[in-house]
Amino acid sequence: MASIRDKGQTMQRKVILLFGGESQERFVSVATAQNLSRFLPNALCWFWAPNDAVYEVDAAFLQEHKDPFNAAFEPQIPVLFETLPSALDCPDYKGHIFLLGLHGGRGEDGTVQKWLEDRDLTFTGSHSEACGKAFDKVWAKSVLADFPIKMAPTLVVRGNDKLSLEALRTLFETHSKVVVKPVHDGSSVGLCIIESDRALQAALDMVCSQLDRPFIAEPFIAGTELTVGVVDEAHGPRALPATEIRAQAGRTFDYNGKYLGHGVQEITPAEVSAEWVKKAQEMAVLAHKALGCVGYSRTDLIMHEGEAYFLETNTLPGLTRASLVPQQLAAEGTTLTSFLEHVLDMAEKHREQK
Repeated sequence: MASIRDKGQTMQRKVILLFGGESQERFVSVATAQNLSRFLPNALCWFWAPNDAVYEVDAAFLQEHKDPFNAAFEPQIPVLFETLPSALDCPDYKGHIFLLGLHGGRGEDGTVQKWLEDRDLTFTGSHSEACGKAFDKVWAKSVLADFPIKMAPTLVVRGNDKLSLEALRTLFETHSKVVVKPVHDGSSVGLCIIESDRALQAALDMVCSQLDRPFIAEPFIAGTELTVGVVDEAHGPRALPATEIRAQAGRTFDYNGKYLGHGVQEITPAEVSAEWVKKAQEMAVLAHKALGCVGYSRTDLIMHEGEAYFLETNTLPGLTRASLVPQQLAAEGTTLTSFLEHVLDMAEKHREQK
């Protein structure tokens, strides 16, 4: 396979840009689709609505949608298919490549990928098993525990498990600063940092209000947050330039910071030492390979006392205009058009090799 930087500027394939979903991250997915559709003038744009219906929307209508990170995208057109599985069953689209602009929920946990695999359809990104591993933060850490990757100890907390709730109290008493986040969500949805008794109670209330949703709690690791994209090439995975995340005092890199620019600065390339960048890139590539990721991914980490500590890996990282992977591609001089063509190439190659 040619290098991503050797790609041409035209794409003649039949492509379906699939976006939306039922999770909170569907707002990010719409913004990703808005960005990608600018470079895919001939692609079909399928919006997967929260009620499972599929709409084929005009790219111009998609582009006109304002404030995608806050405002619901609601096409006022007839439904194309009642469910996504029924859409995937339609033989008319057998020869298309599904470019996945999905984030979170069934779009990133391996469910949609398994539907596509079962129908022998071509799609971008990792296969279902790798998506499942990466999306489940506990599963991901159990896999990476067999590799030389540093991680904070993890406590699983459930609202209906009193022992885990007491363990969270003990963790806070021991470390005085604790991070709590959902096991299965990305985009920093549901992230909170406990630094006071009041914040602890708020976190406990949040966990107990969502009995069907497990959370993880970890001691807060002070340091510099970096994130590194990884792209598969002919010779193997290649790390992109690192991005440094700087949060203002009292702010966290949550959904509002990541997508609305509230109290957070993203610096690409990261203004840290070459040694730190090398360690971050090596961890990102190792996590990509260990989890079995395909195509591209992004790994978040903390540099603490000169060592990289793993936070999480995203198998379908955001590709909005404001997202980190596009920033990193631009920093190395790669256009999004070239990246997309490369990703579509890899999807076809991966299917041929199965």
